[in-house]
Amino acid sequence: MPQFDEKKAYSQQEEVFFDDGREIELLHYIYARQDIEEIRNSPSRVLQAIDEYARTKKYLMNVGEDKGRIVADLIAEVRPQTMVELGGYIGYSCILFGDAVRKAGGKRYFSLERNPEFGAVISSLVDLAGLGDVVKVVVGSSDVSIKRLHSSGTLEHIDLMFLDHYKPAYKTDLKLCEELKLVTKGSVLAADNVIKPGNPPYLEYVRSSVAEKRAALEKENQEDGPDTRFADKTAKQYAKRQGEERLAGNVKGNPNLVYQSELVHSFEPTGVPDGVEITRCVGEES
Repeated sequence: MPQFDEKKAYSQQEEVFFDDGREIELLHYIYARQDIEEIRNSPSRVLQAIDEYARTKKYLMNVGEDKGRIVADLIAEVRPQTMVELGGYIGYSCILFGDAVRKAGGKRYFSLERNPEFGAVISSLVDLAGLGDVVKVVVGSSDVSIKRLHSSGTLEHIDLMFLDHYKPAYKTDLKLCEELKLVTKGSVLAADNVIKPGNPPYLEYVRSSVAEKRAALEKENQEDGPDTRFADKTAKQYAKRQGEERLAGNVKGNPNLVYQSELVHSFEPTGVPDGVEITRCVGEES
């Protein structure tokens, strides 16, 4: 297990830690900086400014430097032509990974974010970082956006997907992507927050054998609400804006896909232990 560098720790996470105005405050903080012209068109400098705000002003629920490095290294290895992230928040992961995709020769990075205010923040910071040629921000619920991008022919295959949105939707959105044949042999998944706050349904799914998934599919009821294994704090995290949660219904996925999955331990940007689950689709059984 690596050691966390306390000097780069974010401010501690408060009881209310997002959607309280800090996201717009971050924009004002960055654009009011005296070095704004040096920041412009530099993804690394934009990330540094975001980190500085989160360390000296208010906590931001970003992937952070440590876990971000895990996924950036994965991008360099996989060299995805098309990468999708579910949950963009204020654009930290989008800028870090979009830049990595461009450096690896990739063509498109889709950032799916359902909160239109957060989506506007992402778009502004992506433009500031000079990544508009690679990154496309899509505002709307993840399942509806995936279906729309697929049906329009805009999204035909996902080479690498980063899951960092509403935790109970990880499994159902993956199954939707399987069903639409967006995730197939060769696709790679990176799921954040599988330790903090945890995601038992998703880990159970990607770590199951084909036989286990087939058996589970025969027995399970179609999901339209959060798995009861999630604590209320996680299941109702977005209730302020979204109300009662509904997940993608009547989605069977493709239980025949063969996954190899491993947990890479790391840290939240506050220093709290967390991890990224790296899952590779290595085949399909008939």
